[in-house]
Amino acid sequence: MTRSLTAAVLSLTLIFLQSCARRTVYGIGDSTMASYDVEALSRRQGGENYPLRGWGMYFGDHFKKSVVFQNKAISGRSSKSFRGEGHWAKILDSLKRGDYVLIQFGHNDQKQEDSLRYTEPRLEFGASLSQYIRETRRKGAHPILATSIARRSFDDAGKLNDTHMAYTLTVLRVARAEGVPLLDLNQRTMRLIDSTGREASKDIFLHIAPGRFTKMPDGLVDNTHLSEYGGKTVAALAAEELRRSKSRLRRYLKD
Repeated sequence: MTRSLTAAVLSLTLIFLQSCARRTVYGIGDSTMASYDVEALSRRQGGENYPLRGWGMYFGDHFKKSVVFQNKAISGRSSKSFRGEGHWAKILDSLKRGDYVLIQFGHNDQKQEDSLRYTEPRLEFGASLSQYIRETRRKGAHPILATSIARRSFDDAGKLNDTHMAYTLTVLRVARAEGVPLLDLNQRTMRLIDSTGREASKDIFLHIAPGRFTKMPDGLVDNTHLSEYGGKTVAALAAEELRRSKSRLRRYLKD
């Protein structure tokens, strides 16, 4: 076998092995995406199956076996504090060429009372997202942006409030400017809540009846965080958005 033929064979073998390698998708974001230790939460609150879920707990179920979804989202973090606390640096060190990073921030970037988390919605938040994108691309990996999921917040007339509008618009703008695939979960979840209805949409969120958990005698009404049903439903919406996007990651979704 000639040297040129040997080199060609080795090159084709390398390409084949790379195509067979498992892709890693990192999810970074806040509590609406995060994974939770359900058993630990259940023990802490005094009951079984504490219903708090993040949609990232189920997103990996929509991929073929050639993809590993690592949900690195953390409760309470903004685009600013996720970086400031060093969480992003650890992911960046692990990123390989061909990996993906799915970025969903906004909920905690709104917290004006907290200087460690708050980002001004247009310029500062936009610059923060752009920095994640640039650093991801420098590692040969592929960024994907997602808008924040909607809160279940109705006005007195029964109209659903868009509580993330300024931040959502920035995500859309940055996605266009940077040429990054976008999952518009804000619009998808607003349509979900609207179509489900004011009363039935409670099932999407963390509504706990009084007495269900001994350490929560009054129950809980939380219209930001997701229930198990909500987590699975939003994960399915995220997969639909990915399938409609221009990201090459869509090829790895289950049929």
